[in-house]
Amino acid sequence: MPKEQKKRGRRDEKKREEKKRKREADDVDDVSKRLKQADVDPAHEAPQFPDEAVDGVTRPGEMPYYGLLDDDEQEYFKRADEMLELNRFADPEERNLFLESVWKEADGKELKIANSQSCSRLMERLILLSTPEQLKGLFQKFNSHFLHLVQHRFASHCCEALFIQAAPVVSQELANPALIQTPPSSSDPDQVIVSMENLFIYTLNELEGYLGYLMTDRFASHVLRVLLVVLSGAPLEKNAKSVMQSKRKEKVGISGSDKGQERVLEQRTVPKAFLDALEKAINDSVSGLDPHYLRSLSTHQLGNPTLQLLLKLELSHFGKSRAKDEKSIIHRLLPDDPIAEGTPSASFINGLVYDPIGSRLLETIIENAPGKLFKSIYGEFFKERIGSLARNEIAGYVAGKILQRLGKDDLADAMRQIVDQIPNLVERSRTAIIKTLIERCAAREVDMSPIKAQLETAYAGSNGFEVTRILKLHDLPEDGKVNGKSDHSPEKVHGSLLAQAMMSVGGPMGNLIFDSLTKLSQEVSIQLARDPTASRTLQAALTSPNASVIFRRKMIMQFYGKVGELALDPAASRVIDAVWDGTNGLAFIRERVAEELSENENAMRESFVGRAVWRNWHMDLYRRKRTDWVKQSRHTAGNDGFQSFPESNGKLNAPQKGKHMTALELARQKHATSKAAEAKKKEAQAKKDIKADKGKAAVVA
Repeated sequence: MPKEQKKRGRRDEKKREEKKRKREADDVDDVSKRLKQADVDPAHEAPQFPDEAVDGVTRPGEMPYYGLLDDDEQEYFKRADEMLELNRFADPEERNLFLESVWKEADGKELKIANSQSCSRLMERLILLSTPEQLKGLFQKFNSHFLHLVQHRFASHCCEALFIQAAPVVSQELANPALIQTPPSSSDPDQVIVSMENLFIYTLNELEGYLGYLMTDRFASHVLRVLLVVLSGAPLEKNAKSVMQSKRKEKVGISGSDKGQERVLEQRTVPKAFLDALEKAINDSVSGLDPHYLRSLSTHQLGNPTLQLLLKLELSHFGKSRAKDEKSIIHRLLPDDPIAEGTPSASFINGLVYDPIGSRLLETIIENAPGKLFKSIYGEFFKERIGSLARNEIAGYVAGKILQRLGKDDLADAMRQIVDQIPNLVERSRTAIIKTLIERCAAREVDMSPIKAQLETAYAGSNGFEVTRILKLHDLPEDGKVNGKSDHSPEKVHGSLLAQAMMSVGGPMGNLIFDSLTKLSQEVSIQLARDPTASRTLQAALTSPNASVIFRRKMIMQFYGKVGELALDPAASRVIDAVWDGTNGLAFIRERVAEELSENENAMRESFVGRAVWRNWHMDLYRRKRTDWVKQSRHTAGNDGFQSFPESNGKLNAPQKGKHMTALELARQKHATSKAAEAKKKEAQAKKDIKADKGKAAVVA
């Protein structure tokens, strides 16, 4: 009996319907509460947006209510969001027409969309794809609402995206003022022509007076940092240690988008009004704060990153002399001159050294403080105890920043203290400070033989110095595959970075790594190549300028017979890519690896990482026109960079064992052989003629 046809996913649909009804019920309750509050007797009602001052910090009033989108509007904007996310348009013109229709539908509803949990992502994507005129229009719609939008859970992300996308427009208008005078594309007679520069200034004026509070707000603090970076003209940092954004922030983007449609911000030129506004914002953000409250921000989870940024911008954009200004942030944090034990400044610094949050502000102070202030802090607090600081998990990062600013003599003294701690640091896997010490000693040309001796002893094994102990490979399973989070554990990452730093120095320090790698068995070398973290050390070794030809030849030969297999591994495939540069000067090895890749063509074409290796090695050219591939390889490596086969003893046309020769190569070899035989025959004939002439001469005599 045929079964009834049922629609798939009905349970998910029920769940979505229940969530929708619950959300609508909550929204109705929220509206009813607001309506009840509106029915209160005005005589007993508090101001709608009361401003309060606590600890000298002015706090904004109650968040306004912008209303809800109806069901049809929500459904339309959700579908529009899905279409923009997938980005499946025939051409840019079709997408632009779609954007114009969405903007037209969103006219008058921008504040509702920005505050909507389900539709705020659409607003972010619209901002990423909008023209300067559309961005200006949104700026004007948000005008007089920014103070509350930056504090909202969803609207704050829209403000952040708007500031980032609009920042380059300021530089464009500054370089070409005619862009400001260009009339808008729309025919609206009420539309005002305004520069993007003025829109940013208006926004900052709207936030003026509340910066101290916004520094510690859960959502507004991130937007405030972006706004300060936009005003300064500095690039937007996107690395893991950046203070610009939350680690848990959702990434909203466009499928297949180019760099211009991502949240990136490069170094750019900004008008003088921006720098004046930035200086005023820095002064206003801390001018009314109580000194005790300002120092408490250094250990505040949200206030600390903002305070770091303010301090860095103050000293980098307005000169180190700002430290003498009594109103500056650095002077208010460290008012004592000189800074000595027992002073409030000394207590403040000592309280930051071992604090997980506060130590980051101390790193910023050390990195950006004027030379005189840094020398005072270093001599008073850190010179005699740099070794013990390096041993601590938190203070070790402060010690690393200190090492980066020390001169040659002070660095040599600090090195002697830290060297004694290396065995303890290695035992605890705190190698970041050792890496920094090696890099700074190399830069300052300080003798590193004590560091080398300690590392050689600390990582010694049955075969002498063992690189596997640095890379934490001694507990790897036999198949070379690791599971879980141990792949990218901090201990393994720092160990890999230490090994790379040692190789970058070269000499006896780098030879510890190179020699140890060449002693590895083929099984361990394969394991190393497959490890996601440790393989980066192998990549750096193959491409290092300090690596000798002998090392690279021995290392690459370890992969013979496994090249095709490694090319299909996500981590090891990058090692095979590095082999291309590692075979500079080794023509026969490069061709041997290419031949092995060619033998695994089918498997590589079916794999994503395999196709990448195939493309990077130009294997299509190798398969079609091997002679052209050889010429291209010779060009990338340098004409004088290739060595002939060892069996040829320097003779380019000598027979090459184990290599399939093309018809052209066979013809050349045959021609060279015949020429050599002919030359040999002529030489023998010449000798015979000379001998005959001598015989005739003797008979005549």
